[in-house]
Amino acid sequence: MDFLKLADLLFPDNRYTVSEIEEKYKKRELKTGAEVTRFAPSPTGYMHLGGFFQALIDCNIARHSNGVFYLRIEDTDQKREIAGASAIILGILHDYDLMPDEYQLKGGVTVGEYGPYYQTERAEIYKAYAKKLVSEGKAFPCFCRKTEGLSDVLENREKKFAVGMIEEKDPCRNLTMEQIEQNLKDGKKFAIRLKSENDGTHKIKLHDYLRGEIEIQENSKDAILLKDNLIPTYHFAHAIDDTLMGTTTVIRGEEWIASFPLHKEIFDVLGFAQPKYIHSPLLYKFDEQGNKIKLSKRKHPEADMRYFDKEGYVKQSVVEYLFNIINSNFEVWRKNNPLADLSEFPFDGFNITANTPIFDIVKLNDVSKEIISKWTAQECYRGLLNWAKEYSLENVDYLIKDKEYVTKVLNIDREKPKPRKDIYKWSMFFELFDYMFGAVKSFELDENDKNEFENVIRNYKDYLDLSSKEVWFEKVKAMAEKLGYATDNKDFKANPEKYKGNVAKLCEFIRIAITGRKNSPDLYEIMSLLGENKVLERLSQHA
Repeated sequence: MDFLKLADLLFPDNRYTVSEIEEKYKKRELKTGAEVTRFAPSPTGYMHLGGFFQALIDCNIARHSNGVFYLRIEDTDQKREIAGASAIILGILHDYDLMPDEYQLKGGVTVGEYGPYYQTERAEIYKAYAKKLVSEGKAFPCFCRKTEGLSDVLENREKKFAVGMIEEKDPCRNLTMEQIEQNLKDGKKFAIRLKSENDGTHKIKLHDYLRGEIEIQENSKDAILLKDNLIPTYHFAHAIDDTLMGTTTVIRGEEWIASFPLHKEIFDVLGFAQPKYIHSPLLYKFDEQGNKIKLSKRKHPEADMRYFDKEGYVKQSVVEYLFNIINSNFEVWRKNNPLADLSEFPFDGFNITANTPIFDIVKLNDVSKEIISKWTAQECYRGLLNWAKEYSLENVDYLIKDKEYVTKVLNIDREKPKPRKDIYKWSMFFELFDYMFGAVKSFELDENDKNEFENVIRNYKDYLDLSSKEVWFEKVKAMAEKLGYATDNKDFKANPEKYKGNVAKLCEFIRIAITGRKNSPDLYEIMSLLGENKVLERLSQHA
């Protein structure tokens, strides 16, 4: 067959030749050791936490090697595209200090010389390479089945190139020129398929920079390169884009290991060198039965990166928690460098975890508590107010009007050698400190303590003194002694039968009367902020 004639027949109006394209996309000038990474999401919805996990690795590999991190939007599946999704993705990267060095705004500015950074705007590039492969007899037109959509991606993932599986060759690879010409005259749509030269009986090796050497069966599938709307599949597009854009390292989920044989063959027929690959583990969580399950868009709200903003998590907490998962030495580094900026961490993108990472919201909360505990009251106020302006408008006026009081509440047990660690997201603030902003509506009082509780509170009104913390506590101890409570804890432990309890138990009763809770930050600071009149008012409810 005359393959040059066939290429001209299928692609009579191509705008560019491969030579012209490669003249435009010059090889990047990089410093020794510099890595070029890309985050390449599909704009089919919100930004998944798993995608952000990979973007975090991408960005830090580039930054710590003085390289380049760029954003490429893989929007070829236009049926599933959600309007505004790419703007959400870029906004989240910006807000989390992962702003790419190169990117493109939809219909707007392009930053970088290797664009367009939307795949749909690179259609002529893919057509040029498809024509080249047809002209070399390495690809062919397929008329025989529906070839539009993502069927090839899904099919490849499903089959996972099982050992011993040999793909049947597509029958259209054997069409004559006359048959192809007739199909075109009849107005039949065609896709372009790879003409695989493999028979599926051999193994190839993938060197993964995280997992080492992996042996896997070679590709023998005549995979779709261009669908019948001449839009490329992911397999074809990413090989061209990663090469032209100078990507040195590809970080992608471990589910793509199964597609490596196909990708290797596509790179080979195009004459491209493959980048380095890191196949990162997927994020899982435990369900209620303790089983590991993948983070699901449908089932788990925390799979959506916007969840953390809505709940009021500080961004540093989310990033530091994920760093704990990505690099096993991060936790030790943070412990030894409690005040260091995150950028100082010696991130090693080629030594990330290969184990299945489990997303644990409780551990995230612990990390967040630790971070917020180091903030000043003023910093906390600004964080709370900024969150409220976005997600809790009903509280904004109050926060502004009573800034001084709110800041004092935030400063209870803060800015001390051992600050309190109870706040981990701003949405919990008014619930956590509801007793500071309104009447107490419920009380954590054990039923068998009710009579003694009322006795203590009835007496305490006569001992209340908020002139200083020392005087306040001496008065509490004086009442304790009168009511039969131990003022010396060692004596109480040695002779518990002599006393009703110790001072701590008596303070618990006072705490419940004032806050409704058995546990709270410093009781004296709470009472001082509320003021004597409000404290007496609350004591009067129980005596």
